[in-house]
Amino acid sequence: MVDQSVVLREIMSQPEVWSATWQQLEGSRDRLAELLASQCWDAILFTGCGSTHYLALAAAALHEQMTGERARGLPASEIALFPATVYPDIAAPILLIAISRSGETTETLWAVDRHHEHQQPVLGLTCRTDSALARRSDLALVIAEADEESVAQTRAFTSLYIAAQYTSGLLAGDEPFLDVLSHLPARLEAVLQRHSEFIAQAAAGDWQRVIFLGSGPYYGLACEAMLKLKEMALSWSEAYHFLEFRHGPISLVDEHTLVIGLISDTAEDAERAVLADVRRLGGRTLAIADTPGAAADETYAVGLGSGMNERARAALHLPLLQLFAFHRARTRGLDPDRPRHLQQAVVLERR
Repeated sequence: MVDQSVVLREIMSQPEVWSATWQQLEGSRDRLAELLASQCWDAILFTGCGSTHYLALAAAALHEQMTGERARGLPASEIALFPATVYPDIAAPILLIAISRSGETTETLWAVDRHHEHQQPVLGLTCRTDSALARRSDLALVIAEADEESVAQTRAFTSLYIAAQYTSGLLAGDEPFLDVLSHLPARLEAVLQRHSEFIAQAAAGDWQRVIFLGSGPYYGLACEAMLKLKEMALSWSEAYHFLEFRHGPISLVDEHTLVIGLISDTAEDAERAVLADVRRLGGRTLAIADTPGAAADETYAVGLGSGMNERARAALHLPLLQLFAFHRARTRGLDPDRPRHLQQAVVLERR
């Protein structure tokens, strides 16, 4: 029997949606390049709420890694409510990249208004052309094909993340990187064909705790995987930087703990050593890397096989982790299309 879940359909649609995303970005290239070249930026601020806050964290780390320029990822509410911690020099040129699937998230719009108070420009990343964010941004990249019926973000998150990657690559003048991004849809199709069934089996395990680890540009993605598991499966999950996990949280590890690690190129040896520590303490591990690990005692291993570097392949992790959350919800008898207490966009009364 075919599962009729809306969120599952949206997860599995990502190869086609990413292809449409790439076409949209290429069509917006000249306007985006003009905005990026309009000033010598002192810093880039990425912001959002919930999933898009974690997207902002991942995008800021990637941006610094690619350009060598200063970037920060912040919750939109911090920009709106604590501007003194964000704008120590209000005269410095700062580009705000505001991210919202619906374009109607109240705190994100507050952050846009706060940024405009300093006569600073805003680049909006959203899925809806007629949204408030699209109207209030100096330039909006609208990825309409990535919009969703579901409450939990899946293809919207990854497509908007690819838009952030594209923006950083364009600002860095890294044409080879931009070309590699165009191959992501085909790579994802292969990843889903190879690993979807295995991920469903792993999600059915007797896990009381699932912990996601990621460092550098992968930390924000680990946080998003944590959020997906909480939203869809109402399951206990946390996210940490790899080496930080040893500083206290590792005390949680037992035979009912699964630790999922997003393995980078930059720190692969150090990251795999943390997973080995988890296994020595009786926990189980799932390592997601471009090539499978060679450790004889590895519990689970997924090789993405993209042939891409850590910056370009980052989005490939997310559909597998979204599938993990989906199947975990099904294992627990929950409906991942209807997360408890949640709605698509948080809309608040004006401050």
